Amino acid sequence: MCSWTSAAQEGTMRRFTFTAEDLKAIRHERYHHPHPRVQQKMEVLWLKSQGFTHEDSARLADVSRRSVQRYLDEFAVGGLERVRRLPWKGKANELAAYQGSLEDYFIEHPPRSAREAQAAIEDQTGVRRGLTQVRAFLKKLSACAGGRSGPSRPRQTRRSRPTS
Repeated sequence: MCSWTSAAQEGTMRRFTFTAEDLKAIRHERYHHPHPRVQQKMEVLWLKSQGFTHEDSARLADVSRRSVQRYLDEFAVGGLERVRRLPWKGKANELAAYQGSLEDYFIEHPPRSAREAQAAIEDQTGVRRGLTQVRAFLKKLSACAGGRSGPSRPRQTRRSRPTS
Protein backbone atom coordinates (compact mmCIF):
# COMPACT_ATOMS: atom_id res chain seq x y z
CA MET A 1 0.00 0.00 0.00
CA CYS A 2 1.37 3.38 -1.03
CA SER A 3 0.23 6.76 0.28
CA TRP A 4 1.14 10.37 -0.29
CA THR A 5 0.14 13.74 1.08
CA SER A 6 -0.56 16.94 -0.83
CA ALA A 7 -1.18 20.51 0.24
CA ALA A 8 -4.62 21.74 -0.80
CA GLN A 9 -5.39 25.37 -1.62
CA GLU A 10 -6.54 26.07 1.95
CA GLY A 11 -3.17 24.98 3.29
CA THR A 12 -4.48 21.73 4.82
CA MET A 13 -2.88 18.39 4.05
CA ARG A 14 -4.79 15.62 2.29
CA ARG A 15 -3.70 12.01 2.39
CA PHE A 16 -4.39 9.64 -0.50
CA THR A 17 -3.83 5.93 -0.25
CA PHE A 18 -3.27 3.68 -3.25
CA THR A 19 -3.77 -0.01 -2.57
CA ALA A 20 -1.70 -2.62 -4.39
CA GLU A 21 -4.77 -3.38 -6.54
CA ASP A 22 -5.18 0.33 -7.35
CA LEU A 23 -1.54 0.59 -8.39
CA LYS A 24 -1.80 -2.53 -10.54
CA ALA A 25 -4.92 -1.16 -12.30
CA ILE A 26 -3.37 2.31 -12.73
CA ARG A 27 -0.15 0.83 -14.11
CA HIS A 28 -2.11 -1.19 -16.68
CA GLU A 29 -4.76 1.38 -17.67
CA ARG A 30 -2.37 4.26 -18.23
CA TYR A 31 -1.36 2.47 -21.45
CA HIS A 32 -4.21 0.06 -22.19
CA HIS A 33 -7.51 1.82 -21.41
CA PRO A 34 -9.51 2.36 -24.64
CA HIS A 35 -10.03 6.10 -24.05
CA PRO A 36 -6.98 8.41 -24.18
CA ARG A 37 -8.42 10.82 -21.60
CA VAL A 38 -8.66 8.02 -19.04
CA GLN A 39 -5.10 6.99 -19.91
CA GLN A 40 -4.03 10.55 -19.16
CA LYS A 41 -5.86 10.54 -15.83
CA MET A 42 -4.22 7.25 -14.90
CA GLU A 43 -0.81 8.67 -15.81
CA VAL A 44 -1.40 11.55 -13.39
CA LEU A 45 -2.40 9.11 -10.63
CA TRP A 46 0.66 7.00 -11.36
CA LEU A 47 2.98 10.00 -11.14
CA LYS A 48 1.39 11.09 -7.85
CA SER A 49 1.73 7.57 -6.45
CA GLN A 50 5.43 7.77 -7.27
CA GLY A 51 5.81 10.95 -5.21
CA PHE A 52 5.85 13.61 -7.95
CA THR A 53 4.53 17.08 -7.12
CA HIS A 54 1.40 18.52 -8.73
CA GLU A 55 3.58 20.72 -10.92
CA ASP A 56 5.80 17.86 -12.07
CA SER A 57 2.82 15.57 -12.66
CA ALA A 58 1.10 18.27 -14.72
CA ARG A 59 4.23 18.89 -16.80
CA LEU A 60 5.00 15.21 -17.40
CA ALA A 61 1.37 14.28 -18.22
CA ASP A 62 0.93 17.43 -20.35
CA VAL A 63 -2.09 18.72 -18.42
CA SER A 64 -2.72 21.79 -16.29
CA ARG A 65 -2.11 21.85 -12.57
CA ARG A 66 -5.86 22.30 -12.10
CA SER A 67 -6.49 19.08 -14.08
CA VAL A 68 -4.14 17.23 -11.74
CA GLN A 69 -6.17 18.53 -8.80
CA ARG A 70 -9.44 17.58 -10.52
CA TYR A 71 -8.26 14.02 -11.24
CA LEU A 72 -7.09 13.59 -7.65
CA ASP A 73 -10.42 14.92 -6.38
CA GLU A 74 -12.22 12.36 -8.57
CA PHE A 75 -10.06 9.61 -7.08
CA ALA A 76 -10.72 10.86 -3.53
CA VAL A 77 -14.49 10.91 -4.07
CA GLY A 78 -15.05 7.68 -5.98
CA GLY A 79 -11.81 5.80 -6.44
CA LEU A 80 -10.74 4.44 -9.81
CA GLU A 81 -14.34 3.94 -10.97
CA ARG A 82 -14.90 7.70 -10.74
CA VAL A 83 -11.62 8.41 -12.56
CA ARG A 84 -12.64 6.08 -15.41
CA ARG A 85 -15.96 7.88 -15.87
CA LEU A 86 -16.31 10.19 -18.86
CA PRO A 87 -19.02 12.73 -17.99
CA TRP A 88 -19.94 13.94 -21.48
CA LYS A 89 -22.29 12.12 -23.83
CA GLY A 90 -22.67 14.47 -26.77
CA LYS A 91 -25.88 15.44 -28.50
CA ALA A 92 -28.12 13.05 -30.37
CA ASN A 93 -28.35 13.77 -34.10
CA GLU A 94 -31.92 14.81 -34.88
CA LEU A 95 -31.42 14.02 -38.57
CA ALA A 96 -30.43 10.39 -37.92
CA ALA A 97 -34.09 9.35 -37.79
CA TYR A 98 -34.59 10.85 -41.28
CA GLN A 99 -31.39 9.52 -42.85
CA GLY A 100 -33.04 6.90 -45.09
CA SER A 101 -35.80 9.16 -46.36
CA LEU A 102 -33.38 12.05 -46.94
CA GLU A 103 -30.99 9.77 -48.82
CA ASP A 104 -33.85 8.63 -51.07
CA TYR A 105 -34.95 12.24 -51.60
CA PHE A 106 -31.45 13.42 -52.50
CA ILE A 107 -30.96 10.54 -54.95
CA GLU A 108 -34.12 11.64 -56.77
CA HIS A 109 -33.44 15.38 -56.34
CA PRO A 110 -29.68 15.99 -56.03
CA PRO A 111 -28.98 19.39 -54.47
CA ARG A 112 -26.77 21.78 -56.40
CA SER A 113 -25.47 23.49 -53.27
CA ALA A 114 -25.37 23.13 -49.52
CA ARG A 115 -27.90 25.96 -49.26
CA GLU A 116 -30.31 24.05 -51.50
CA ALA A 117 -29.78 20.90 -49.41
CA GLN A 118 -30.36 22.94 -46.25
CA ALA A 119 -33.74 24.12 -47.56
CA ALA A 120 -34.69 20.59 -48.67
CA ILE A 121 -33.81 19.14 -45.27
CA GLU A 122 -35.90 21.76 -43.53
CA ASP A 123 -38.83 21.15 -45.91
CA GLN A 124 -38.63 17.36 -45.54
CA THR A 125 -38.00 17.13 -41.77
CA GLY A 126 -38.79 20.47 -40.17
CA VAL A 127 -35.26 20.46 -38.70
CA ARG A 128 -33.18 23.57 -39.42
CA ARG A 129 -29.42 23.07 -39.59
CA GLY A 130 -26.54 25.39 -40.42
CA LEU A 131 -24.59 25.00 -43.64
CA THR A 132 -21.62 23.36 -41.92
CA GLN A 133 -23.92 20.78 -40.31
CA VAL A 134 -25.67 20.18 -43.64
CA ARG A 135 -22.33 19.62 -45.39
CA ALA A 136 -21.25 17.17 -42.69
CA PHE A 137 -24.58 15.33 -42.96
CA LEU A 138 -24.31 15.12 -46.76
CA LYS A 139 -20.76 13.83 -46.46
CA LYS A 140 -21.96 11.18 -44.01
CA LEU A 141 -24.78 10.24 -46.41
CA SER A 142 -22.36 9.87 -49.32
CA ALA A 143 -20.07 7.70 -47.16
CA CYS A 144 -23.04 5.48 -46.30
CA ALA A 145 -23.88 5.20 -50.00
CA GLY A 146 -20.71 3.36 -50.88
CA GLY A 147 -18.13 6.02 -50.09
CA ARG A 148 -18.68 8.09 -53.21
CA SER A 149 -18.71 11.82 -52.80
CA GLY A 150 -21.07 14.00 -54.81
CA PRO A 151 -18.67 15.02 -57.61
CA SER A 152 -17.51 11.45 -58.21
CA ARG A 153 -20.98 9.98 -58.62
CA PRO A 154 -21.80 8.95 -62.17
CA ARG A 155 -24.02 11.48 -63.85
CA GLN A 156 -25.86 11.43 -67.08
CA THR A 157 -24.07 13.04 -69.97
CA ARG A 158 -25.55 14.09 -73.27
CA ARG A 159 -24.35 10.87 -74.89
CA SER A 160 -25.74 8.63 -72.15
CA ARG A 161 -29.17 10.28 -72.17
CA PRO A 162 -31.77 8.53 -74.27
CA THR A 163 -32.49 10.40 -77.46
CA SER A 164 -35.93 10.72 -78.88
